[in-house]
Amino acid sequence: MPYATLEDLHARFGAQEIDAMAARSADPAQALDQALADADAEIDGYLAARYRLPLPVVPAALVRIACDIARYRLWSERASEEVRRRYEDARRFLEALARGDVRLMVGEDEPAAPQAMAAARTGDAPVFTRDGTKDF
Repeated sequence: MPYATLEDLHARFGAQEIDAMAARSADPAQALDQALADADAEIDGYLAARYRLPLPVVPAALVRIACDIARYRLWSERASEEVRRRYEDARRFLEALARGDVRLMVGEDEPAAPQAMAAARTGDAPVFTRDGTKDF
């Protein structure tokens, strides 16, 4: 399952920018597909350490990350400072996911609901009680 689509790229960065970057290639459609596939592979490389792939749903955070990576791949050596920074931020986020510093809330990986804790006493009855030592 892809993390982002061409429509996601267009919605985030504008069709004009994305299509212009792809047009620098001999095959623009293939360049777009390759940038998105490279983003998916990079994300999977980090997620495989903590999650069963493919994910049952794609969290919105990964759509954003995939778009930032694919955009960076399309710009290649001409990446602006802003494009490069967004890519580096995406990589730091993926590294934090791989370390377990942040979690994706997907399927069975969601943390269990907090359970109520109750105090329990086991064993023999106490020898000294408040009532039993009342006159001392």
